[in-house]
Amino acid sequence: MMEQEINITDKKSDNYGQALQDVRVLDLTRVVAGPYGGSILGDFGADVIKIEVPGKGDDARGYGPYRNGESMYYANLNRNKRGITLNLKSEEGKEIFKKLVAKADVLLENYRPGVMDKLGLGYDVLKEINPRLIYAACSGFGSYGRYSQRPGYDIISQGMGGLMSITGIPGGEPTRSGNAMGDILGGMNMVMGVLMALHARERTGLGQRVDVSLVDSVVSSLENAYIRYFDSQEIPKRNGNAYASIAPYDTYHAKDGFVIIACGNQKLYEKFCRLIDREDMITDERFLTVPLRVKNNLLQKAEIEKWTSERTVKEIVDIILGAGIPAGPIYDVRQITEDEHISDDREMFIDIEHPVIGPMKVNGNPIKLMDMKPRINRPAPTLGQDNVSIYRDVLDYSEDEIKHLKEKAVI
Repeated sequence: MMEQEINITDKKSDNYGQALQDVRVLDLTRVVAGPYGGSILGDFGADVIKIEVPGKGDDARGYGPYRNGESMYYANLNRNKRGITLNLKSEEGKEIFKKLVAKADVLLENYRPGVMDKLGLGYDVLKEINPRLIYAACSGFGSYGRYSQRPGYDIISQGMGGLMSITGIPGGEPTRSGNAMGDILGGMNMVMGVLMALHARERTGLGQRVDVSLVDSVVSSLENAYIRYFDSQEIPKRNGNAYASIAPYDTYHAKDGFVIIACGNQKLYEKFCRLIDREDMITDERFLTVPLRVKNNLLQKAEIEKWTSERTVKEIVDIILGAGIPAGPIYDVRQITEDEHISDDREMFIDIEHPVIGPMKVNGNPIKLMDMKPRINRPAPTLGQDNVSIYRDVLDYSEDEIKHLKEKAVI
C-alpha cells in the first residue's frame, strides 16, 4: 500500500506490520484539527487519501513558514497521506467521490454541519453506498444543537470552552493557550471516535457517524474546573502557573530563570520541606493540608523562593530530582529540540525529505504501540500529486480518462 519509507521507528515492528495498514481513509479536512487527526491515522499505516479542491487545495497551503514556495505548516500536518484533487461541486466529481467511498473504511471532514448534505454527499447518502463507512465529522459546535451552524475556529473553542477564562496571570486578561489546543484536542477526539467505531464495526458489521465538537473537546479537557464550580458555585479564576487542587505545584524563581516543583502528595511535600531545611512548613498551620496549601499558595511560594532564588535552575532540578521529588526546567522550543530524551529517545522530531521543500523535520507521534510503532512513510503530498496513481489503481480509470477529467477541471 505504501511507498518507500522515510523513517522506521523500530525495525522489529516489521514483524507485525502497522496497526491500521488495512484501513483506507478519505480525508476531506482542512487547516488543523482534521488534518492532525488524519496524520495520526497515517502514522500507524492507514492509507490516507487527502482530497483537495483543484487549483487551490487546503487553506493551510497558504500558511507560513514557506520553503521553496511550499508551506511547511501544511507539510507537518499532512505527512503520511496521498493527495488528489476533486471538484465535489461538479456532478462528475460527486460520482467519482461516491466510487471512492465504496472502497473506503473511513471518511474525515470538518466542514460546517450541513455542507456535505447540500452537496448530496451526506452520511445518509454515503451509508447506502457503503454501509461499513465510518463517517467522522469535526466542527466548532457539533452537528446538532442550537449553535451547530456557527462557524468555529480554535480561538473560539478556547474562549467558549472555558480554557481562556482560567489561563493567564491572576487578575489579568483571558489568555489563549500558545498552541491551537482546541483544534488538537478535536483532532485527537476524532481519531478516538474513529478507532472506537472501527472496533464496533467488527462486532456489528456496520459503520456509523462520529460527531466531534471543538468546544466540547475543550470543555471536557478542563476536568476539575467544573467540578469545583458545581461544588462551591464559585467561578474558577486565572491562577497563573499554580494548580487549583494541589500545592506546592507551581513555577518558582531561580537565580537564572524559573523552575517547576510539583509535590503531588503529603509524603512528597514533607520530603521536600526537609530537603530545603524548612521542616517548619510541615507543621505550620497555614500549610498543614493540601487545601490549606492551595489557599495559602502565594504565602508559601514566597517562602520556597527564598531557597530557589539562591540557586540555578539546573542546581534546583538536580537536587530535587535526586531526592525523588518531581521537578523540571521550563524549556523553550530550541531547548526541547535539543533534549536528547524528547528529540532522540522518544523520536518526537523526524527528519524527512519533501519533494519541494527538501530536508525538513516534522513532529513525531506521541502514541507508541511498542510492537507497531508509528512511522513517517511519506511526506505531505503536493497538490494533486497522486491523481494518476489513485484514479488509475483504485478506480481503474485510464490515462486518457484522467487527462479528460483534468481538462474539465473535475480533478
